[in-house]
Amino acid sequence: MASLGVNIDHIANVRQARQTVEPDPVTMALLVELGGADGITVHLREDRRHIQDRDVELLRATVRSRLNLEMAATAEMVAIALSIRPDMVTLVPEQRNEVTTEGGLDVAGQQQGLKQMVEQLQSASIPVSLFIDPVPDQLEASRAITASWVELHTGTYAEASWSEQPFELARLKDASARARSLGLRVNAGHGLTYQNVEPVAAIEGMEELNIGHTIVARALAVGLQAAVREMKQLIQNPRRDRLFGSQHG
Repeated sequence: MASLGVNIDHIANVRQARQTVEPDPVTMALLVELGGADGITVHLREDRRHIQDRDVELLRATVRSRLNLEMAATAEMVAIALSIRPDMVTLVPEQRNEVTTEGGLDVAGQQQGLKQMVEQLQSASIPVSLFIDPVPDQLEASRAITASWVELHTGTYAEASWSEQPFELARLKDASARARSLGLRVNAGHGLTYQNVEPVAAIEGMEELNIGHTIVARALAVGLQAAVREMKQLIQNPRRDRLFGSQHG
């Protein structure tokens, strides 16, 4: 049964749009936990476009579930992680001109540099996850640099047409099985919504789904606690009659 990590970056986006003090993602994280989230995820970007250093420091002091720090693979970010000591670090690709993370980390093409960072973090008892596309060479490379986890990029699945989604779901299933055979633990995330999350939650071996935008959007209508609670129910009790092969058959 997959757990739910809630990404609260989009709450910080609203705050930074006016360069003010509200809504405070630190305060909102408490409501997320009260709604049943198993963890809080934040991405401290190099340009600090949403989450700020102050947020990460306060979240480390106040989060009572699990704090997952998404970050670029840079010396600056590794130093921050070693100081803050989150419960997990997820290394992600990062480009200044992107709206959100686009695609997975090229672990296969950066093995030497990434291996040093992974070893540095994990030697400090901070497990490392790598945000990767669900393809064999990236899985093999993730294992080669001794990461503990991979987070499978679900963006292609989420953006696919209904006729293509079963194929993309099969790729995620295959990648999850391959990762586990390599000794890697498996999370997933990106672009998941209330409409498409259940098939991914039902993948064998899936440990956690990291979801943000759709929950924050839903919270505008029903409130943050209720939005988190609704998503958690879908993840932990996916209806089999809504999985692929039934709704279009």
